[in-house]
Amino acid sequence: MKELQDIVQAFDKADKNGKQTALATVVYVEGSSYRRAGARMLITEDGQLTGAISGGCLEGDALRKARLVMAQNKPMLVTYDTTDDDDAKFGVGLGCNGIIHILIEPIFADKQDNPIQLFKLFLSKREPVVLITIFTINDKQAPQPGTCLLLTQNRDIKGNFPDDAIKDMLLADANDVLMNGNSVTKTYIYGDKFTCFIELLQPTVSLVIFGAGNDAIPLVQLAAVLGWHIYIIDGRSNYAIPERFPLAKKIIMAKPENALSQIAIDERTVIILMTHNYNYDMAVLKQLLPLQLPYVGALGPKKRLNRMLEELRDEGMEITDGQLTSVYGPAGLDVGSENADEIALSIIAEMQAVLKNRAGTSLRHKNVIHNRHAEQIIQQTMN
Repeated sequence: MKELQDIVQAFDKADKNGKQTALATVVYVEGSSYRRAGARMLITEDGQLTGAISGGCLEGDALRKARLVMAQNKPMLVTYDTTDDDDAKFGVGLGCNGIIHILIEPIFADKQDNPIQLFKLFLSKREPVVLITIFTINDKQAPQPGTCLLLTQNRDIKGNFPDDAIKDMLLADANDVLMNGNSVTKTYIYGDKFTCFIELLQPTVSLVIFGAGNDAIPLVQLAAVLGWHIYIIDGRSNYAIPERFPLAKKIIMAKPENALSQIAIDERTVIILMTHNYNYDMAVLKQLLPLQLPYVGALGPKKRLNRMLEELRDEGMEITDGQLTSVYGPAGLDVGSENADEIALSIIAEMQAVLKNRAGTSLRHKNVIHNRHAEQIIQQTMN
């Protein structure tokens, strides 16, 4: 979600300086591309770009189109066909072998439910939402409603429907996305055709680091690059201080039995135990196991973790196989890490793989990186 955070900050700065802006969104991809549907970029009238819609190949042309959109105050759907051999003649030359549909829409700062306001609403709470972007893929001259609706976890609706005829069906599909966690693209046929990118947005990852030693510093730095919210917890007052971790969202000095009550933990929270204090780590692990979080990592050799688990069992704690599935020790992927920086990289990579339900293998062994079949447009004809 760092891209959305950066876009919001860039918009606020541009708005304060009286600059016009437009939002470019990848709404649909056929075949191969550098970015998937949901990639976004904010463009200001003077050419400042925040975010990305490609590996750098589309940005120049998108800037020209965005200036036209800002001048006309009307959204535009642009298609780049990189499967066409003549593509290079137009100066795009992507080499991605795909068809990329990008919606470019002007941002009206005085409009209550403009896309930036919807982003801000999502970023203000730690809960998943569904964002709906509506376009007409078969007729680029037709009205392009754009990013216009947001459905919250409480089923509150922010924004406006372009056509009441599709309202019930679109809401039903948005609820399904919110429940099942699968973004979809659907075309609703009812006289006119509206194609809707129904996108699940997940809250920012929270990284809780137990341990404020020197080896936690590169871990914080890497997580900050990803835009994660970082919490440092340690029982040592001379270690758990802001001067050592300026990028952390919160620093807590606490004993293990008092630590968890001072942070909010949810299904987007990952945790690493690296205090280098055996008893402290074990006391925290005892509290974490019943929560079955997506990732609980333990620094150090495997026998250290196994010893902790055995001692907890000896104390009478029942530890199930299900609880152990979320415990990773030694933490990190096998990338040959030796020093603190490399170890931090391997831990962050493993956390990302777990959150994305990936094995962390080399992409060279995959014929297809993304499941494009799941991204195909579904047509829904309404009577």
